[in-house]
This record gives sequence, structure tokens and C-alpha cells, in this order.
Amino acid sequence: MKTLYIIATPIGNLGDFTFRAVETLKNLDVIFCEDTRVTKRLLEHYGLRGKKLISMNARTEEAKTDLLLEYLKERDVAYMSDAGTPGVSDPGQRLVARAREAGARVEPIPGASALTAALSIYGGDVSHFCFLGFLPQKKGRQTALKKIAESSETIVLYESKHRILKFLREAQEFFPKKNITIMRELSKIHEEFLQGSADELLEIFEKSPQKQKGEFVIFLQA
Repeated sequence: MKTLYIIATPIGNLGDFTFRAVETLKNLDVIFCEDTRVTKRLLEHYGLRGKKLISMNARTEEAKTDLLLEYLKERDVAYMSDAGTPGVSDPGQRLVARAREAGARVEPIPGASALTAALSIYGGDVSHFCFLGFLPQKKGRQTALKKIAESSETIVLYESKHRILKFLREAQEFFPKKNITIMRELSKIHEEFLQGSADELLEIFEKSPQKQKGEFVIFLQA
């Protein structure tokens, strides 16, 4: 078995792609990726053309892993998610586990991550924190919110534009006294840093619908 490269991609600014990632991709013919359209744009930005791109997202990861393992028998292969580091609230975990079981070498090509970017500018004590990624959309969400309410450590999670208002309304109910920091659109043109209580932040987001767009990293502090 050959090598599977797990390659981190920019979370917004295309300039955040690493030199090592570009050099690695120059030598690969086959790239599995979360969305071929997103990956194609990134590759073309760096003059990387003529690659075979195969879609593998959260829904198809299990089914497509067998195909990827077949390629690994004869050549090195890369996996790239749309933004950030694969396997960190992104597809890739099952793929890595299966590749290791099959005897392949798995090598990380590190780079952008919304989590580490947010931690670097938070300004609070992050020597110890709990990262939850995206909360469950339905089943298990209430349980997760209750655990957050009871926690005395800093909680970090992701939220999408589809549920940011819902989350802030839930925060009003479950942990109204927690200090909340929201980082929006990290590394992008409309990057923004907001802090306050659930009440204060909900008022800001409801009055400014444009702030509801994008991706969010949220810190919750007791």
C-alpha cells in the first residue's frame, strides 16, 4: 500500500494554502475531495491542473473508501475537505482508520483550521478547553446543551448560518449567564469578533441579518 496524504485547505483566504501542500499535490494524479468544484477552484488558483478528482463527502465516505483503497495499492492519493483540516468536524476519520487497517501510510499535510485560528485570537485562557464541533441538529441536541450549561470549562463549538439564531435562543434558555464569543467568517473579507451574553448577541444578530451569514466559531465561558 502507498501513502494517503490528508491535506488541510484554506478556510477562506486562498493564500493560506501551504507551500508543502502545493508541492505534494504536484506529484499526485488522484485526489479524493469533499466537493470537486471547490477543490478544482483551489487547484487552478495554484496552477495545478490535470488531476483526477473524485468526490467523497460525509454521505459517501464509507462507500467510496473501498475505491480509494484500490488506488492506494498502486499510487499515493490525497484527501481534501472543502475548508480546514479533514477529520476535524469534516469527513476523513473513517477513511483514515480504514487506510491504516489496510497497511497504508497516512501522512498529514497541516495547514488551516478554524479551531486553531480561533484559539489564537480568543485572548482567554485556552490551556484547557472542550471542543464539541457541530452540535447534533436534532437527536441529542438538548442533552448537549444541558451538559454545556453544567460545564465549568471553556467550550468551543462550530455553528452554521442555518442555526446561529436557533443556537442563541437556546443559549438564552440553557446558559443565559455564560459569556459568549462568536468569531464569524475567519480569514475572509467579513471576518468579525463579537462578545456578550446570549441576550446581547441575539439582539445584534436579529437587527443585522447580514451577520447571520457565514460560518461561526463559538466560545462559551462560565
